[in-house]
Amino acid sequence: MENKKKSFLNYINVFRGLAILLIIAGHTMQFGESSSLAHKINCEIVCGGTALFIFISGFLFQHLSYKFEYKNYLHKKWTNVVLPYFITAIPGILFCLFLPRTYGNSFDGINPLIQIPMFLTTGRIHNTPTWFIPMIILFFFCSWVLLKLEQKGLLYKLLPVMFLITVIFPRIDVDYNSIMNLTYTQKYLACIGYVFHGFIHFFSLYVLGMCCSKYKDVIDTFYNKRLILLLLMLLFAGLDVYLSYCNIYSNYTISKTFLTLIVLGYLKHYDEWIIKKEMLNKVLDITAKYSFGLFFVHWYWLFIYNQILGIDKVLLLSGGNYISVLGTVIARFLVVTVLSVLSLFVCKKIILFINKDANTRMFLGI
Repeated sequence: MENKKKSFLNYINVFRGLAILLIIAGHTMQFGESSSLAHKINCEIVCGGTALFIFISGFLFQHLSYKFEYKNYLHKKWTNVVLPYFITAIPGILFCLFLPRTYGNSFDGINPLIQIPMFLTTGRIHNTPTWFIPMIILFFFCSWVLLKLEQKGLLYKLLPVMFLITVIFPRIDVDYNSIMNLTYTQKYLACIGYVFHGFIHFFSLYVLGMCCSKYKDVIDTFYNKRLILLLLMLLFAGLDVYLSYCNIYSNYTISKTFLTLIVLGYLKHYDEWIIKKEMLNKVLDITAKYSFGLFFVHWYWLFIYNQILGIDKVLLLSGGNYISVLGTVIARFLVVTVLSVLSLFVCKKIILFINKDANTRMFLGI
């Protein structure tokens, strides 16, 4: 394995910041009746940002694999991923226990001491986006296997099969309403199943990220072939909208895979230009550095915002009020993002005030 220290990749750093913005957009900018064409198109555009986050995780894992040591790797992931997940889970757990119906606590009625480990091992109920954490932990555990397969020259040859699995196992939905009538055991198994299903579904994106990191020159090809990739993205996005509208099939991941390649190609091609634009690069750098923290806390601010304004997570369209609804969801996206950044900034300052040498990543992910 390589011993040479790898350099900082600004284009990946910027990509990480853009990816979290898409994830927040997917949670704050949904509108339309669930069965309507407008909702299907809206979701195809703003949802599915998890694919980008998974790709980046795989890319950075391979990029830093020159210093891989399994025990040390798991220890760092415990400190920088799992611990901040536990700590930032506190507001969601409190919402679940004290506002169970309003917040949508599917495990309400069970002893709270039993509920809490159920929340943390599924990550779906107390803080909906954080189902990602139990899933990514599965990738952490099998990291050594991935590197062994890479060393033997087998891993990337399996990518076509992996993407076939991604198509065969599209994303499923597990929310408060869909599991409401199940027993508590069935609800928990459904949430755990969601995690393992996500692991299988997104495995191809993680390995694709590793492949693009291993062979970074291929990213230049993405830019050179950007028009072909754009056409493919639009083709699969249109097909997904059509099939979803017909209640046949839905899979944002394929179109978002092409989006990932396009954006990555552009960011690498214009990397030097972005670096020279100091103000732009600084804003993008801050967004990237706060990305994991934003991932942890934005759902809470979305809940608070909706409660204060008395609006639903998915805004309905009535009388063709597209402009009004679009303005509302854009405003919600901006407010939730800004509040999330400010709350993380304040919490970080408080922690450093208490202990100037504290590792704030351990508490907040930043």
